[in-house]
Amino acid sequence: MYRVFESMDQLVNHLEQAMGVPMTSNCMVPRNEMLALLDEMRNAIPVELDDAQDVLDNQDEIIRSAEERASQTIADAEAQADDTIGRAEADSQAMIDDANHRATTAIGQAQDQAASIVESARAEAERTVAKGNESYERAVSEGHAEQERLVSESEVVRRANEEANRIVDTAHAESSRLRSECDEFVDSKLGEFEESLTGILRTINSDRAALRRGAGASGNRSTRGGYSSYERD
Repeated sequence: MYRVFESMDQLVNHLEQAMGVPMTSNCMVPRNEMLALLDEMRNAIPVELDDAQDVLDNQDEIIRSAEERASQTIADAEAQADDTIGRAEADSQAMIDDANHRATTAIGQAQDQAASIVESARAEAERTVAKGNESYERAVSEGHAEQERLVSESEVVRRANEEANRIVDTAHAESSRLRSECDEFVDSKLGEFEESLTGILRTINSDRAALRRGAGASGNRSTRGGYSSYERD
């Protein structure tokens, strides 16, 4: 059958490459080559048909042989599968045993490590608690000392405030006393000045009255060089 297909491909190739006839859809092909290809096809077809008939005649034998080979293949596959399953089961059991052994060992080691960690944690906790108690007692002691210091400072502040108030009161009293003395001094000086002014005013009034009377100013009259003068007491 392959020879028939090959001849047909060559025939198609010749037709595609043939020169066309002008003004028509025809083409010119080499007659001898085309006839040779057709002869090859004619000669090949009976051979292919004989081969196909042989296949049809022997199909029962071919099918039986194929079934036998398939059965043998299935049996071999089942045997290999059983063997593989057996080995897999043995391997899996060995792996399970090894895993159990490793798990037991790991659990033992983990328990030992856990016990060690717990013991270390307990010791660390006790040490931390002791340190915390020590820090607490020290803080309480420092707090009491600070409280006493603050109380002492408060007493000092209270006394300082009292002393400051006393000094302020004393300053106010001293200021009032000085102001009173100053007022008295000024009043006395003003009184003296008033008395002086009163005497001067009396003298001025007396002189003015004397001038109005034409007697001159108060005091003794004296004549010097034909002029009159007055001596004021």
